[in-house]
Amino acid sequence: MADYDLIVIGGGSGGLACAQRAAEYGARVLLAESGRLGGTCVNVGCVPKKIMWNAAELAQGLHDGSGYGFRIAGASHDWAALKQARDAYILRLNGIYERNLASRKVELVRGFARLAGRGAVEVGGRTATASHIVIATGGRPLLPDIPGAELGITSDGFFELAQRPERIAIVGSGYIAVELGGIFAALGSRVTLAIRGDSVLKHFERMLGEACLEIMRADGIEVVTGAQPESLRDLGGGRLQIALRDGRSIGPVDTVLWAVGRAPHVEGIGLERAGQEAGQAGVTLDPYGFVATDKYQATSVPGIYAIGDVSGRLLLTPVAIAAGRRLSDRLFGGQPDRYLDYRNVPTVIFGHPPIGTVGLSEAAAHELYGEEVKVYDSAFVPLYHALTASKPRTRMKLVTAGPEQRVVGVHVIGEGADEMLQGFAVAVRMGATKRDLDDTVAIHPTAAEELVTMR
Repeated sequence: MADYDLIVIGGGSGGLACAQRAAEYGARVLLAESGRLGGTCVNVGCVPKKIMWNAAELAQGLHDGSGYGFRIAGASHDWAALKQARDAYILRLNGIYERNLASRKVELVRGFARLAGRGAVEVGGRTATASHIVIATGGRPLLPDIPGAELGITSDGFFELAQRPERIAIVGSGYIAVELGGIFAALGSRVTLAIRGDSVLKHFERMLGEACLEIMRADGIEVVTGAQPESLRDLGGGRLQIALRDGRSIGPVDTVLWAVGRAPHVEGIGLERAGQEAGQAGVTLDPYGFVATDKYQATSVPGIYAIGDVSGRLLLTPVAIAAGRRLSDRLFGGQPDRYLDYRNVPTVIFGHPPIGTVGLSEAAAHELYGEEVKVYDSAFVPLYHALTASKPRTRMKLVTAGPEQRVVGVHVIGEGADEMLQGFAVAVRMGATKRDLDDTVAIHPTAAEELVTMR
């Protein structure tokens, strides 16, 4: 008999959710984690990032306040005090997660875990066995393969900064680059964004990237397009300079932040040993190095599963949580057909302003439905900015398909997009049509009402 019903390798969002749901069904669960509980999201991702975003929003509010009659002279920001308060909050969350595991009788073992053959894991100086093993080891930010790359920092290093850099170059065009660029700019840094192409957020609806770039430039962020770094060098005196392949350079700056992608944590966890005792090959990776899984999160080795960022599917915390819970529902909750549908997953990019998106882009809808696609869009200055000096425009797009004009995509950039998208994501998932939105009475005056009044 196995020592446990389930062993989870990794105490991030997905691993915690999977372990706790299994324990609620009465399973005997061991969770192994070598670092802080909560994984990327809690420690160097979503949660501390949102706290920093909140600070940036307050800074923007102070700037906008003059339009509403406020006179705020001499306001300053203490980055070190914010960091101290933020880090203390994260430590409290780490403790809450540990107490939650204990209350559900999940055994927590501190240590780096490795697969040790069929149904076995080495951790904490012993070998434990289980009927089911879940790999939930997450991912890590990448450094580019160029000379001097180690002189820069990644998103992990962002949370270690003791002081705000006066001048910073951010290399990348994805959501992490957009989010951190907006935070630095709002809090007073001079920001240069270096992107390989001519726009940002290329994996999202094109309108969102175009509008985002326009607003970032209006906020004073310098954008360098066609930027392919060749090297990063130290000029001395705390100054850095990026040399580009076409002969241009960026800098001098105080800090360079690489936001050029993430890789799965698969090194050293024994994937090649997983099926040895059964005469099978190890756990298979996909062409990008992520653990390959089917729709049930099962890997190539029976009894071994992978969830979250390590599986390379929509690298989002709620996705990892949902996949982990559904896996435990299936394995221990008597729901044999339970699995996560990765379609129509909503997401928010916490830029300034925020961006919310769910479903298909216009281009993807045309690929799937051909000419049976109709698009509705709107651009306007929201009421909040009626009295402010800056006039960023909110932009929205509805993508519909088929003769019934079923809504297959909702895309918004503007104040409040982060909160309004959750409800519209439900509508998309339920198959709402344009007529359903038209028949919904608008809430006035809001930006969200535009989504139910477009013509």
